[in-house]
Amino acid sequence: MKRLMIGSLLGVSMLVGTPAILPILAQRSYAQTSQTQAAQLQQLMQQAWQQTQQGQPLQAIETLKQALAIAQSIQNREGEALANLVLGFNYNRIGKSQEALTYFQQALPIMREVRDRTGEAATLHNIGAVYRDIGQPQQALTYFQQALPIRREVGDRAGEATTLSNIGAVYRAIGKPQEAIENLEKSVQITLEMRAGLQQENRQTFLESNRGTLVSLVDLLIDQNQPDQAFKWYNLATTFDLADYTRLIDAQVGDPEAQKLIDQWNQNHQRLQFLYAQVDQDWTPQLSQQINQLQAQNSQLAENISRQYPPVAELFETTPQDIQTIRENIAPGTLVIQPVLLTNIRNVQDKIGIFLVSRDQATLVRTIPINPTEFDAILTEYRAQIQNPNSDNYAGNQELLYDYLIRPVEADIAAYSPEKIAIIATGKLRYIPWETFYDNQSDQYLLEKYPIHYLTRISATRHIPSNPTRTPNILAFGNPTPTSQELPGSEQEARQVTEILSGEYWVREEATLNRFYNDYLRFNILHLANPVCLNPQGCAELEANQILFANGEILNIADIALLGLNQTKLVVLSACQTAMTRESDGRELPAIAYLFERAGADAVIASLWSAEDKKALLIMTQFYENVNEGMTKAEALRQAKLTFVQQGLHPFSWSPLILIGDGSYL
Repeated sequence: MKRLMIGSLLGVSMLVGTPAILPILAQRSYAQTSQTQAAQLQQLMQQAWQQTQQGQPLQAIETLKQALAIAQSIQNREGEALANLVLGFNYNRIGKSQEALTYFQQALPIMREVRDRTGEAATLHNIGAVYRDIGQPQQALTYFQQALPIRREVGDRAGEATTLSNIGAVYRAIGKPQEAIENLEKSVQITLEMRAGLQQENRQTFLESNRGTLVSLVDLLIDQNQPDQAFKWYNLATTFDLADYTRLIDAQVGDPEAQKLIDQWNQNHQRLQFLYAQVDQDWTPQLSQQINQLQAQNSQLAENISRQYPPVAELFETTPQDIQTIRENIAPGTLVIQPVLLTNIRNVQDKIGIFLVSRDQATLVRTIPINPTEFDAILTEYRAQIQNPNSDNYAGNQELLYDYLIRPVEADIAAYSPEKIAIIATGKLRYIPWETFYDNQSDQYLLEKYPIHYLTRISATRHIPSNPTRTPNILAFGNPTPTSQELPGSEQEARQVTEILSGEYWVREEATLNRFYNDYLRFNILHLANPVCLNPQGCAELEANQILFANGEILNIADIALLGLNQTKLVVLSACQTAMTRESDGRELPAIAYLFERAGADAVIASLWSAEDKKALLIMTQFYENVNEGMTKAEALRQAKLTFVQQGLHPFSWSPLILIGDGSYL
């Protein structure tokens, strides 16, 4: 007998305010149904769900009505329940709330009749969503709170997170902020736990589709004057994507014992994914118990790995780090700035929140209204302008970005009197050198006011002693050959930096990977003026996440942690190749720095785009001379760039090289 298969009807979105259809129907047999009728019903339901996913609600409704008629005529109760549920969802999508309620209410008793607990929970949830949308919050709460225990019973973690998120949104709407915060935190917690266990190819989509609950939580905490809590949650959930990146490129960990445990965790996780798939097909209390037990075992294993091997803890971390711990690890005299886009929240104006965090003072956050589409367009356009040496129309966007991100906190920054500013950027802001933001009132770049460096999750939470290295020494590579493009500036760069600081250099055909492996442990500064591909689409001679050495030899960045860089104070990657597209999220550069940091390095200098060969040479040699004179890394790079700023040169020439990580002394 043919079986009706819709696959996994996973939530259309877990954003607050969007109803979700959860796994309802997978492979089920239908007795007393002709093969032809079953096949027709299956085809129509598959077509309807495809139309639903593609945002074609009107077409889906017509298809579903045909399916519903067939299901009723052949007394296929499960098909009838599913058709009613998806009809309700699509009617709600086009704003016909009463029609949606009618179909949901028709689906509910049938779901109970056929004992489809997952479908019952989804129907209850969607009824609650309709009542929320039409301004009946108490009714909405009643249905959400009925759905929640069923979703827990069947082990539907995604559905549980969605329902908790919606409960939080309703509590906020009726003026109960504490109850709202409690439910939103529980929702985000589940989302983080699920994200940590997703397969590589699904993680980024999951992150994007579940951002709404986090943003709602952060916005509410700001509104309730709890900036510390807001900063904790946002810092965890948005910089965690650098850990995601290590999974996406199969990055290894340095300790083989830790790798064995991670492999065991992955095996358990794959087993969990198989069991979750069975829930769609044949849920039983025993299956739910089996899933819960294995999930608990794997959670305990993750906790053990995190405790025994702190450098890889972020692969499993799902709770925010205490704000006091974060503060204690901020270097004295450093002010951390983190912008947060607070957009797409139901009934709340889009805005930017700008956090200011320092070692000794309370966290401060300012918010300003924003049009997210216009802001994204500014970032995209400005990046294109400053990476093009022939552009001459970038000044307006420099001023706009200063007005958006610095002007609202300008007086607060001045009150801190920071020695240097550290930026935690996310999304497309990672592609933009903040040094180039321009204050048209004082006629100054931000770089002229403060030394600037950037932080990843590791460098934001790891304490590094600020004492200078007694004997800085450098291993430099440049212009590895043969390649399709000669880089004479990088060759000269490798020679000159070893004249400033004691060390060794290898260029052209001698810049081999084997030489690097033989020598890198003897030096605390690694200077690689080699081509580095950070472009996700790959580069001319390299695939993404590769460093080129002589004779076409490749160092995969995924293997960086295997090197062991605990004595490395600085890694310089002065010839990076990357690019921003409309879909880019800016992870590449900070993620590479993050991997070097996780391997033990204190800081990384890298280029946001392919820097001009001769200008990179001059900036890097001046940087090392400044360090040799006793400047911090952040101040040394600032002064090296200011030489070009004072000459009025295009930002293309001086702004791509940025410092990520510890900004204090070498």
